[in-house]
Amino acid sequence: MSFPRVSTFKTPHQFQQRLHDLKLDLPFDETLEVGDRAPLAQPLNSVCGKIGNRWCILPMEGWDGTTDGRPTDLTRRRWKNFGLSGAKLIWGGEAVAVRPDGRANPNQLLINANTVGDLEALRNILEQAHQEHVGSTDDLLIGLQLTHSGRFARPNDKKRLEPLIAYHHPILDAKFGVTSSDVLLSDDVIKRLIDEFVDACRLAQKAGFRWVDIKHCHGYLGHEFLSGFDRIGEFGGSFENRTRFLREIVAGIRAEVPGLGIGVRLSIFDFVPFQPGSTDDRAGVPLLSSDYHYAFGGDGTGLGINLDEPRQFLELLRSLEIDLICSTCGSPYYNPHIQRPALFPPCDGYQPPEDPLVGVHRQIAATAELKRRVPEMIVVGSGYSYLQEWLPHVGQAVVRLKMVDSIGLGRMVLSYPDLPADVASGRTMTRKKICRTFSDCTTAPRNGMVSGCYPLDPFYKARPERDELKRLNETSRTELPRRFP
Repeated sequence: MSFPRVSTFKTPHQFQQRLHDLKLDLPFDETLEVGDRAPLAQPLNSVCGKIGNRWCILPMEGWDGTTDGRPTDLTRRRWKNFGLSGAKLIWGGEAVAVRPDGRANPNQLLINANTVGDLEALRNILEQAHQEHVGSTDDLLIGLQLTHSGRFARPNDKKRLEPLIAYHHPILDAKFGVTSSDVLLSDDVIKRLIDEFVDACRLAQKAGFRWVDIKHCHGYLGHEFLSGFDRIGEFGGSFENRTRFLREIVAGIRAEVPGLGIGVRLSIFDFVPFQPGSTDDRAGVPLLSSDYHYAFGGDGTGLGINLDEPRQFLELLRSLEIDLICSTCGSPYYNPHIQRPALFPPCDGYQPPEDPLVGVHRQIAATAELKRRVPEMIVVGSGYSYLQEWLPHVGQAVVRLKMVDSIGLGRMVLSYPDLPADVASGRTMTRKKICRTFSDCTTAPRNGMVSGCYPLDPFYKARPERDELKRLNETSRTELPRRFP
C-alpha cells in the first residue's frame, strides 16, 4: 500500500486536491497573514500567564540525559532551540520523571533535590535564547511535564521494560511480556506516588517553572488510569475513581504549592493496538477484531471515537480551574499511525494502513469537537508535522476558525526549530529543514541511541549514529522506503 508524499504537492491546489480525493474536510488558508493581526500572532491569556502567540513546542524525550537524571550538552542544545523557535508556549519542554522507576529510559531527566538546579539552568538557557533571538520573555510561558512511564518504564536498560501497571491489559500484557502480578500498583503505592508528584511540583516551582503538565497520554501511567475500567479499588472502575489520580495530585498542588499553574496533555482517544500485517507491504492491522473496551475515548470497537468521557474529563479540569489542555491520542508503542502520522515508520513499526493525512485530520477534527464543548479552555493541538510545507496554512485556518487555540510542534522542531519565527516574519519556509517524518528520531532511541533529526539536522548528520541508522534502515526492513536523501 503506497501513498503520495506530501513533498510532491508543489501548489496549494495539488495539496487540496489530495484532501478532496480522500474526502477530508481540512481547513486551509492559501495566504499566510503576517503582522500583529495575523491569527497565529494573537496572544492568549491563561490562568498560568500570558502567551504571546499561537505556537507551542511539545515535550520530547531526547534519551540524552545522564544516568542520574541531569541534562547534557545535547539536552541543552535542544532547549536552546526551543527558545529561539519563536513559540511563546513551551509545553513541558521535556518529559521529566518524578522518580527513578518511572523513567522511560535510563537517560531520561529526573526531578529531585539533586537535579533541580540543572532544570533551572535549562529553563534559563531557553529564556536567554528567546530573549536574544525573538525579544521579550514577558509573554513566554514555560511549563515542565511531569511523568511516570508506568507500563513503558525502562529505568535501567534501554531495551528492557520494567513495567509498573495500573491494571492487567490482556493484549498489552501479552504484546510486551507482562507476566507477573507483582507489577500491578496497589492503591497504597499509588497514594505515595501522588505525594511524589506533589513534591516534584514543589521543585518545579523552585526551578522557576510557571506551571506543570500532569501527563495523561500515550499509554503512560496517567493515561492508563483512564482506561482502568476493570481495576478494583479506589483508582479504577468508575469515572470518579479513574480520575482520582489526577484530582488528588491537583489537590496536593493547590494545598502545598500555591501559585503553580497546571496543564494536562491528554490522549483524547485511543485505538486497539496494531501490528505489522502478513501482506508484502506489512501494513498495520489491529490485534483484535472484536469488541475492545480498553480505549479511553473509544467507541467500543477499537477503531472508532466516542468523546463523551474526554468531554467529562475536560469539564473536570475546568471545575479544578485548569484551563490548559494539550490534545493528542493513542500511543507510540502500540498504534503510532494514529498518534504520530507518518509515511515512514520506525524500524520496529509497521507501514501505515491509511494515508497519514487521514490521521492528521482525525486528530484535528476530534480536537475541534472538544474545543467546541469547552470554548473557554485553551486547547493546544498535536499531529501537524506530517502536513510539512502546508502546516502553517492549515494551522492558521484552524486557529482562525476557533477549532483550536494553539498549534503544537513536536518532531518538526527537531529539524526546523525556527519555523514559527519564519512564518511570523513572512519568510518562505526552508524546504531542506522541513521534517519529512522519516521517523529516525524514533528509530534511534528504539536502538539505544540518542534522539535527533539525523537526516536533516547537520549537527546530527555528523554524529557517528547516523551510519548505524542507515545500516538499520537498509537491513532491518528492506521493504521500507529509503529514508536518507
